[in-house]
Amino acid sequence: MKKILLLAGVASIVTLNAKAGYWTDMYNDMKPYIGADYIYSNIKFGNPARGLRDSYHSGSVNLGARMYGYWGLEAFYQQSGKREKRHPDGKHSAEFLAYGADWYGYAPIMCSQFNVLGSLGLANYRFKFGYPDIASKTQNRVGYRAGIGMQYDFNEHIAARVMGRYTYLGMKRVNNLKEVTVGLRYMF
Repeated sequence: MKKILLLAGVASIVTLNAKAGYWTDMYNDMKPYIGADYIYSNIKFGNPARGLRDSYHSGSVNLGARMYGYWGLEAFYQQSGKREKRHPDGKHSAEFLAYGADWYGYAPIMCSQFNVLGSLGLANYRFKFGYPDIASKTQNRVGYRAGIGMQYDFNEHIAARVMGRYTYLGMKRVNNLKEVTVGLRYMF
């Protein structure tokens, strides 16, 4: 009986160590990162806001994790600058902020440090419109996002990324956004 208990104890220690190796490998396959982007946005405004400027410059901060080498999940916060346009009836203005998450797919190119990226995601966009003689108007809408781009890994910690992204909002004032993103990522 004592031999059976001893063998059961040894077997459980061996399997526990095997499980620890699994969790260690899983952690090694998940690389958290932080990033910053410059974003140029071209916005297609609807009739109520058609006279506004359609190009915006914004910045974005990102937190994410690359998993198993080919997948990633990234949360972001983006803030644009305020754009104004003069009309005969006065100044019209618009600005926006966005936050959300994107799911990424990474496809390495041959044995190089380049990766082709694809992304799908959701984001909440908050637009603030200003019109003369009318109080400013704020509108929120969740948008669907899709993007494609390239990433170059300088080493295991630093990467540069360029992406093109399309976001559909379907609002009365804002139909969609087309964006170009350039940024850096630092992987821990």
